[in-house]
Amino acid sequence: MTRTTEATDDADIRGVIDRWVEAFRNRDVDAAMAIHAADTVSFDIAPPLRYVGTDEYRRPWEATFANFTGPIEFEIRELAITIGTDVAFSRSLNRMMGTMRDGQEADLWLRWTACFQKRDGQWLIVHDHSSVPTDFANGTALLDLTP
Repeated sequence: MTRTTEATDDADIRGVIDRWVEAFRNRDVDAAMAIHAADTVSFDIAPPLRYVGTDEYRRPWEATFANFTGPIEFEIRELAITIGTDVAFSRSLNRMMGTMRDGQEADLWLRWTACFQKRDGQWLIVHDHSSVPTDFANGTALLDLTP
């Protein structure tokens, strides 16, 4: 891979991630699905254990966006991208903030890993994994941790 190709691929993948963030901010399910491959597999923080395909993966996005009023603020920190010829992955710490329909303010950090594949010259997310740390002693998610 040449430096030019690597720089272009890096910019393209960052563009995919930027569109993903904008989908959150605008609560736009169609925009979120447009950057995922049709056969994507997601390990989301919401049950079940996995979502297979964009038809299935669309459901948690619809539910999440329906639970918020107004935009969802989103911040990405410590983004690292590793690029191969036609596969790449990224990892980051992501902060999601917004007002829930019940008036409660949400502010939580997630761990996110995304796997990309270049298909027909376009980088798409083929797998992603969002998680939060767990307190195994009492079986609860730790939603108040910050980087």
